Amino acid sequence: MAISVDSPETSRGLAAKAHYTFPLLSDEKAEVIRRYDLLHKAAGPEGSDISRPAEFLVDSSGVVRWVNFTEDIRIRSRADQMLAAARDIPH
Repeated sequence: MAISVDSPETSRGLAAKAHYTFPLLSDEKAEVIRRYDLLHKAAGPEGSDISRPAEFLVDSSGVVRWVNFTEDIRIRSRADQMLAAARDIPH
């Protein structure tokens, strides 16, 4: 899943346009984004707050097992990196 500060309507439109096959959730008040210390204040359009790019792998018990943070929206984990990390999570 992905989480964004965008409204549910904006998130639905983005997901449809990009043909995402996973849920794109809305966190308009940035409550979850703040909880994970991902808030990037005033970095969005017209100085709005947005989330820093991050990827998490969470096990079936809800424990975060792998995290990738970046300050640059253009830099994301590659699929092979995430899959390798997922293989290392104990089952």
